[in-house]
Amino acid sequence: MQKTALTGILRPMRGDLTIRTVRTASGATAVQIIQYANNKRIVVKHIGSAHTDEELAVLRSEAERVREQLSPQLSLFSSVESPARLIHMDHLTLQAVTHCFAYEALRKCSQQCGLGFLSPLYQDIAIMRIIEPASKLRTITLLQRYFNVSYAERTVYRLLPKLIKQKENIENAAYQTAYTYFGESFALVLYDVTTLYFESHEPDDELRARGFSKDDKSKQPQIVIGLLVTPQGFPLMHEVYKGNKFEGHTMLDVIKKFQKCHANARPIVVADAAMLSRENMQYLEAEGYRYIVGARLANTPQSFIDTIATKISRNDNVTVRLSYPNRSFDVVCAYSSQREKKDRRQFEKQITKAIQLIAKKEAGKRAKFVKKSPDGKSSFILDEELKGKTEKLLGIKGYCTNIPEDEISNEQVISYYHNLWRIEQAFRISKTDLKTRPIFHYVHDAIQAHVLLCFMALMMGKFLEIKTGLSLQRVRDILWNVHEAHIQDTLTGKRITLQTNLTEYQSSGLADILKPH
Repeated sequence: MQKTALTGILRPMRGDLTIRTVRTASGATAVQIIQYANNKRIVVKHIGSAHTDEELAVLRSEAERVREQLSPQLSLFSSVESPARLIHMDHLTLQAVTHCFAYEALRKCSQQCGLGFLSPLYQDIAIMRIIEPASKLRTITLLQRYFNVSYAERTVYRLLPKLIKQKENIENAAYQTAYTYFGESFALVLYDVTTLYFESHEPDDELRARGFSKDDKSKQPQIVIGLLVTPQGFPLMHEVYKGNKFEGHTMLDVIKKFQKCHANARPIVVADAAMLSRENMQYLEAEGYRYIVGARLANTPQSFIDTIATKISRNDNVTVRLSYPNRSFDVVCAYSSQREKKDRRQFEKQITKAIQLIAKKEAGKRAKFVKKSPDGKSSFILDEELKGKTEKLLGIKGYCTNIPEDEISNEQVISYYHNLWRIEQAFRISKTDLKTRPIFHYVHDAIQAHVLLCFMALMMGKFLEIKTGLSLQRVRDILWNVHEAHIQDTLTGKRITLQTNLTEYQSSGLADILKPH
């Protein structure tokens, strides 16, 4: 006999334990592990009761396994059968199905994105945006159901607003991730804005306000989000603005903050035509930034439009670079026959609508090519000047840049600008896969924390997309297909866990990407 140091309970030495079978009053056969001490028989463990020879064999095998565990020394010739042969199919019950493998894989992704310094709570909520985006209350339920991870509701809502204090650290982690894993030199960054609406019809406040909605929800309050990404679409920085803020006024704020955090970075800034303003471009030039911004050619003087129409050849892939009058940038113009077909269809549709509105003596909402009659004889007339400008520009797209042609060709300017689809894709992922919208929070700190959590999820999502070449939805499906079935044998009380096949996970390349470092 041996007394354990921790408990003082008598543990039998190997050789003292015996497996015993005995008939019970009900006619079953009980299987026990017994020990004789001081001329007394002690039942060390009751394994179970069998009613058939097959059940008896299973219980005997389980008794052998338990006796091995109770012995302080290991036998050189173990008689314990493999787990598969200890299972009795008639007595199996499925206790639970979990997805802890997916959880652990995404936690590794969070670590690789530099988010490991955050509380597990914040990481877990961001992970759930990838797995199954939902309200914070339902997220708590799903974390428990899928991963056996528990958080108190009161704790989540108390800590959520505090996340915004970590915004700068999170964005620094994004910067380092892009540098470490993607070799990003930050020679080029892309900027754009989007809007996120609320499921509310309450009056506007200091943050939520009605404005031009990219979600076609103009009657509901919204916020404006400015996002800066790499040419691959990996997020670097974001800002939250009041819902009625003009998007062209957001770019300088984000660029200034990016410069403050990363003083050595002077990338080429690429943005669409909505960001084009004298103030924006003058600031970028004064701070040593180079830029490529979409041009609104229809807003330029008639003389400049005439010059474009004269200089450019109407052949596909033909470009021309012109100096903009009295400004320090050039305008690169490119022609496309496919674009002309599209532009012409839209042009003819707008002219037809304008003529119909004029006949009805109406201006219509956002009606193009309609203006008030200067002589007062009729209410509205066709805007012939604008019509002429538009016709000359059919099929032509313009790009403003302050980078000399000997440093960057016209084709490179256009190629860099076309990278903006990456940021549009990032917004699409945020709104569809991560379901950033609609927002159900009302307190400003909670709203900004929600956006920041979605930014973290976007970091992880784009990290996996860029590394694997797969869509985030596909990555999620591959991880989710690996799950654990927790099965209990009611005869022996034994509980085992079976995991599904990892073949698809390993062949996708995720195994190499998410391995510990």
